[in-house]
Amino acid sequence: MPQFTNTYFDNASTGWPKPPEVADAMAEFVRNTGGTYGRAAYQRVYKTSSMIEECRDELAKVIGVGESGNIAFTQNATHAINTVLFGLNLHDCEVLVSPLEHNAVMRPLERLRETSNVRWKVLPAKEDGTIIPEQIPGIITDLTRLVIVNHESNVNGVIQPVEKIREFIGNIPLLVDTTQSLGSVSFEGDKWGVDFIAFTGHKGLLGPTGTGGFYVRNPELLSSLIFGGTGSRSESMEMPLFAPDKFEAGTHNTVGIAGLLAALKNRPEQDWNSSDFNGLIAQLQQVSGVRVLTAEHSVNRGNVFSLVHESLTPSTIANGLYERFDIEIRSGLHCAPLAHQFLDTFPKGSARFAPSFFHTKEDLQNLGEALKITLNDKNYV
Repeated sequence: MPQFTNTYFDNASTGWPKPPEVADAMAEFVRNTGGTYGRAAYQRVYKTSSMIEECRDELAKVIGVGESGNIAFTQNATHAINTVLFGLNLHDCEVLVSPLEHNAVMRPLERLRETSNVRWKVLPAKEDGTIIPEQIPGIITDLTRLVIVNHESNVNGVIQPVEKIREFIGNIPLLVDTTQSLGSVSFEGDKWGVDFIAFTGHKGLLGPTGTGGFYVRNPELLSSLIFGGTGSRSESMEMPLFAPDKFEAGTHNTVGIAGLLAALKNRPEQDWNSSDFNGLIAQLQQVSGVRVLTAEHSVNRGNVFSLVHESLTPSTIANGLYERFDIEIRSGLHCAPLAHQFLDTFPKGSARFAPSFFHTKEDLQNLGEALKITLNDKNYV
């Protein structure tokens, strides 16, 4: 029977385990630091404020931007995306989206469709959902105000050609959702000319839940979404007009940001590489009755894939893996019905797999063996 060092393959939902320094930093903050961000002038507040600014600086390196002051913290990427979409004051216009968007994008757009006559159209793409940049000009109109791209799909791991997409959309603002990719796929926000970058701390960055945020190239383009205290311009009842304060009303998740900073500064070494991952994909593609949802070309392949079986439901596959091998995955629609509709896996969805830095080469090999055993189990077939 396959033996695993780590049976958790649901890192597309949340990264686990975390580096031990994450828990240590959070406990240290609770026990010995405390303090708020920018709310007073004593040493404890200085230390907390410096920690948060250091975290901004580290995030700027990861997303490839030079102005860390344009990074605002939110509770997650969904909050960040809502801040951008509603902060742009969109109305009577259209938005172009990739065919693999998450509901963190599609539900706010649906709300804008209902309330502000904002229509959305899907960007031209190949069968696996990879956008075809050269065809984008053909669907741009005078009403196009924004392009949204999920950098890496949380369903099939397709990595989109962001730099090439920017080349073919001209000056139209570009919002990229890096929720799935950041931490495992390189990103060059400034080089690629990205206007808005949404991120979360708890997946590939290996930080705690409740941490996330966004980068905005031109803060003056966005209105505030939430209003309240910032510790700055306290004499005024109006929100400050400068970043990041205009987007950070209320007390920060200081404990979570302490953990996120520790995660950014203590990245683990990965034992396996793209060749090992692609070997697993190739192995599964040879299994009878299985369709593997992944990028057609390995160069566009992130560390996420799904599969469907001609007779087994995704939940049956997930339950079989857990009962026999304690393997933890997620089955279903993954909060991405648009993606599953495009990939022709709606409404049942798929069984999804996402390894992490903490798996070994042998774990990936053994996952393939465990899947073959499960998919051929006569109790299920």
